[in-house]
Amino acid sequence: MKAVAFTSTIPVEAVLAAGRKPVDLNNIFVMDSNPSALVAAAKMQGFPDTTCAWICGLYGTVIDRGIDTIVGVTGGDCSETLALMEILKLKGRTLIPFGYPHSRDEKILREEIERFCASLGTDYAAASRVKVRLDEVRAKAARIDEMLWKENRGTGNEARLHQLCCTDFDGDVEAYEAKLVRAIETISAMTPAKDFLRIGVCGVPPIITDLYDHIEKDGARVVFSEVERQFSIPYMGDPLEHAYTRYTYPYGIYARLEDINNAIAERSLDGIIHYVQSFCFRGIEDIALRASLKVPVLTLQGDLPSKVTETMEIRIEAFLDMLARRKKKQQ
Repeated sequence: MKAVAFTSTIPVEAVLAAGRKPVDLNNIFVMDSNPSALVAAAKMQGFPDTTCAWICGLYGTVIDRGIDTIVGVTGGDCSETLALMEILKLKGRTLIPFGYPHSRDEKILREEIERFCASLGTDYAAASRVKVRLDEVRAKAARIDEMLWKENRGTGNEARLHQLCCTDFDGDVEAYEAKLVRAIETISAMTPAKDFLRIGVCGVPPIITDLYDHIEKDGARVVFSEVERQFSIPYMGDPLEHAYTRYTYPYGIYARLEDINNAIAERSLDGIIHYVQSFCFRGIEDIALRASLKVPVLTLQGDLPSKVTETMEIRIEAFLDMLARRKKKQQ
């Protein structure tokens, strides 16, 4: 089965309807045994030092894995993707563009999905049939998330990784569904946690590999991972264009703020940690996010693939201590 890789979340139903294997380059990059080497490979080719490490990592992954066909999300995601696609074309790769409409218009998105399907040799009806099957798998990832925030079972990192991998289902839908079933069985047997701070993590999925471990090591749990949840397309039963219009990530900060504030209320969040990536335009959105959320916010910035720094650890500990004192006062 020939692979079709992509730079950000797309209607993966079209790839599967075409009989191709979906590959999310982000997941391959960040889970590589040496992601820093993939970034360095791009820098050696002349990518500027001010280029986002994710973009460098995607380039390095394509070259390292010998991937031929790439879908570039050129609307609704990173503006640097446009330049990345130009360089990959120079390297002889086959490129397929996909763009989310800034207007968040379902009719325009439907037309884009139809065009995307045709470029892969399939059609909208076939992709819609695939969505019915994928929604069965997505429901299992949603169940793990529900056990996390409703029943206090499992860990935030485990739940977010299961959501994150719904972008490509690890390239094998049946095997991935079986993996989720096993996880549900394991988590269901866990004793619910008690008396902890309820934290949400928002923003670009962190390139800091042990961030969740540091948040959860002492009296706190991450019960909401904003973007990872959105990447799982948790809109089961919706037509393709409606589900991918409800998906907030491509449509600007205000679409996201509504989702985050709903989660703050529904999941009783005590605070938000906003992760921003160096040299990413979404870092500017931190201004709007901090001004609009109803709970305290800690902003953390990362650059290269790494572990939590000593400075980050001190800031996380101070933030959690402040939240604990605040929560005690409110009781």
